[in-house]
Formats: sequence, structure tokens, C-alpha cells
Amino acid sequence: MVFHHSNCNNWLEGGNDGLNIIVPYRNDLYFKNRPTLAIKNDKLIKATDEIGFHSSLKPLKNLYDKGYLSILNNVGYPKPNRSHFRSMDIWQTASHANQSLTSGWIGRYLDTYGKEPYDAIEVDESLSLAMKGESISAIATNNAKRLFRTSQEPYFKSIIKHNSDVHLSEHNLGYLYKTLIAAESSAKHIYETSRTFSSRQTYPNTQFAKQLKTTAEFINSGLETKVYYTSLNGFDTHVNQANSQARLLSQYAEAVESFVNDLKQNGTFKDTLILTFSEFGRRVKQNAANGTDHGTANNVFIIGEHLKSQGFYNELASLNDLDANGDLKFEIDFRTIYATILNKWLKVDDEKILIDSFKSIKLHLILTVLNFS
Repeated sequence: MVFHHSNCNNWLEGGNDGLNIIVPYRNDLYFKNRPTLAIKNDKLIKATDEIGFHSSLKPLKNLYDKGYLSILNNVGYPKPNRSHFRSMDIWQTASHANQSLTSGWIGRYLDTYGKEPYDAIEVDESLSLAMKGESISAIATNNAKRLFRTSQEPYFKSIIKHNSDVHLSEHNLGYLYKTLIAAESSAKHIYETSRTFSSRQTYPNTQFAKQLKTTAEFINSGLETKVYYTSLNGFDTHVNQANSQARLLSQYAEAVESFVNDLKQNGTFKDTLILTFSEFGRRVKQNAANGTDHGTANNVFIIGEHLKSQGFYNELASLNDLDANGDLKFEIDFRTIYATILNKWLKVDDEKILIDSFKSIKLHLILTVLNFS
């Protein structure tokens, strides 16, 4: 996810294995639990005397060395759910594990503080639950020109005209009409603004990199959007994890490095915060298929130019003290991160958006990660 004065949210979909990303390479229990999956010392990039990065994350390690990366370990929530769909809903709505919400946390930000649908954009063809509000939802597009052309097609125009002729006191039709009008206006604004800038930065030839290139063009063109949402899927590594995770991590790290370089060259990185997360981590113990099954706590990456606490914000979870299911114990509630971004970066009341207060759950600690001055 990207927050701009902007924010970019990168979702690693499928439950990324954080234990093989940030590796406790001197911990015997790590190797005991992962006899074939553990990252050997000659296959990682050492960050400290105890911890290393997966070798596919060299571009991310470059950002770490420059002080642009903060790593929060053991992020999760109470009573974790190991279903992809349910855990994704929890992360995207910021609900409790025993609570179901129909609006996303960014959608509720738009409901309360948004002026236009393009205040948040998902750089994709469809909209995630995180971006859906009760009265206003974000825009989904990975091609501003195509979105604009669609909004100008006769069929789209005829729907608007038909609903403009309907009595607007009928709530549903009135809402549909206003939504269509807002979508048409947003499509035009996004296209006319973003076409003024074309990126000269070289990006990898991957779908995820294309999403970030489009995001950079939106940001560098001066589009007023506050939140961008991108995703990279394929992290459900139950079988033969090593090769697939290495490939996906390379895609992620190379694209993010190009994205940061693009923003830096155009003077917009200083106003941008990048958040990377996944719906859960994986089990500590590898399975019989050389993969890992659904777990709980995971690491979260925060990338920005003005981080107050660079590097590792907290220690890795103890492999000597797992939960009853043999999973990592969470330390940081992910909603404290959301609360901090809402309150300190987007300058809004986080409790209105999250429908609860998370300041008491270590928010005062998370505040030290980001320098929002």
C-alpha cells in the first residue's frame, strides 16, 4: 500500500513466509524445524550478527542500508484465523477476529474524509474490500486511458441518462446515479492529470512492476490521490516453496526498488510511505511437501525517506516460545500500524475509521517508527 501525502499498500497475497524472508540464521531451532527449507548462510544477505535477508531481497537490503526501510516483526492480531479469505477480510476491514464488517478501512477513510473516489486508487481491474466504503468507494484501474474511454462509451452514458431521469428520492437509484457520475468525473480527472507524466525509470517486465510504474506515474503527475493499493499473489507455498518464493520475492524487491528510484528522481519519495504486508505468515515447521502451511504472525515492511527508526524495529519472535499450535506469537497488532498511519500521516481521527481505539495496544511504541514531522 502506498500513502501519499501518499501511501502505497503492497499486499503479498497467499500468506508469505516471513521466517524465510528475515532469517534467524544462527538459531538452531530454525534449522531443526526446516531441514530442507531453511536458508543456509551462503544463500542469504547478512544484516546483523543474528539476522539476514533472503538472497532474493538484495534490492530491499539496499533500501535498508540507506535507512529507508523499517521492519516490524511479529505482526498479527488476537485469536488468529488461518483461512485465507477470513484473514484477508480481517486485515482489509481492520475487524476483530470474531467480528464481520462490510466496509474496508480505506473505504471508511473515504466515507469520512474523502472528497472524490480517486482519493484512493487500486491499481488493478477490480476493487478489494479494503477500498470499499459504505457511501463512497475507491477507483480501480491499471490503465487511466482505458478507464476514461470506458466512461465515455454510449452504453455508460445511457445508464447515467436513464438514472438521471429517475426520481432521486429512491435511495438505491439515487446512489447508483451519484456513483456513476462520480466514476465518470474521476475517470476524466485521473486520465487528464496522469497523461501529463510518463515515467523514464526502467522497471522489470512483471505485472507487479507495471502496477508500481503506473502508481509512480499517478504520483509524479500530481494526482491528489492519498492511497494506492497494489498486490502480488502466489505466496500460498504449501508445496516446493523454495523456488516459488525466491521468484516472487525477486519480483517484489526489484519492482519496489525501481518504484523508489522513480519517486526519488522526481522529488516525490519524501511524501510517500510504502507499507507491505500479507494476511498471515507460515508455520514454523516445514511440511512433508517441502512447503509450509498457514501460520500466524509475520513481518511488515515500512519504506520511506523519513523513518525515525530504520532497520529492525523489534526482535524476531522466539522459536523457544511458540503458541499452542506451534506458531509464532504476535506482538504488534496490525491495527496499531493502521492507526498510526491514519493519525500521523493522513492526519485524521483513527478511531473514527477503525471503530475502536488501538492506542492502548502499543501504539505509543509504533509511533517511534515513523518521523512525521
